[in-house]
Amino acid sequence: MELVVTRQQQEQLPLQDDALHWSRGFKVSASDVKLWKRICAEIATEINLLFDNWKYILAGLICQYIHGLAARGVHYLHRPGPTLQDAGFFLLPELGQDKGYISETVFTCVFLSFVLWTFHPFICKSKKIYTVLIWCRVLAFLVASQFLRIITFYSTQLPGPNYHCRQGSKLARLPRPESVLEVLLINFPRGIVFGCGDLIFSSHMIFTLVFVLTYQKYGTQRFIKQLGWLIAVVQSLLIIASRKHYTVDVVVAWYTVNLVVFFIDKKLPELPDRSNGASSLLLPLSNKDRDVKNKEETHKLMNGNSVDPADRRQRTQVNGKIQEDANGVHNDTNAMNGV
Repeated sequence: MELVVTRQQQEQLPLQDDALHWSRGFKVSASDVKLWKRICAEIATEINLLFDNWKYILAGLICQYIHGLAARGVHYLHRPGPTLQDAGFFLLPELGQDKGYISETVFTCVFLSFVLWTFHPFICKSKKIYTVLIWCRVLAFLVASQFLRIITFYSTQLPGPNYHCRQGSKLARLPRPESVLEVLLINFPRGIVFGCGDLIFSSHMIFTLVFVLTYQKYGTQRFIKQLGWLIAVVQSLLIIASRKHYTVDVVVAWYTVNLVVFFIDKKLPELPDRSNGASSLLLPLSNKDRDVKNKEETHKLMNGNSVDPADRRQRTQVNGKIQEDANGVHNDTNAMNGV
């Protein structure tokens, strides 16, 4: 009888080991719980911000489509011709048609890296930005720059230097569209990659510089900021060496985008800084919260209390009088001298 029991126990040992291994594999640590709570809290915060700012996000995305539609439209007006004389073409060796992917690869890495950085508040504990608010700002920079770009490349159509835009290429000119739908669909993404005529100024440099300038202001890693500027310079040289743009297209992009970001950034309200841990106090109020706050302020005024307790400054009483300066710092020389 004892031998039978021992064999049963031996047969059950592998099953117990498998169950123990399975439970350890699905064990949730305290750090995982904290991460999940952080993600849920960030999602709730960003949803509230998106509810208040969805019009700006939607308008920015619609303008991206309009920009693509304008670039597609100018392709119908493009007339191939001899490549214009360009200083960058003399100074930089031509990469060749088979190496045109290099500049696109660099741009794709910049684009994806920036997108991932804007979503880091969902995972990282230390954060400085709100994803929705930073994209509202970025879209404003992009839309303003792209609006100027549309004006410039429709004002003057230059013969494209890219290989598929030169004389003899079947893609250099587009046949007359058979329907309006053909124009509206813009043949994405092939129509964007193999476009012609939208030269001044470079769209790739618009995105690159906007991303670099945004991280320069709101990023925290100094090395990444310096690396971003280096990549922007390398991207400029690769675009010219790939013969995708003339040098003037890149040069105009550099000073135009910087000026656009500089002036629009001053017009937009400053983003709340989350690095000091007081982000909830600086978070923009929703319409409902704003109405509640207005009612509370009205109620305080009716009761004769016109001072917000959170905004009260320290006051000193000297000779029965309350004195304070404009900065809340008490520097009464008479009181110090006992007068």
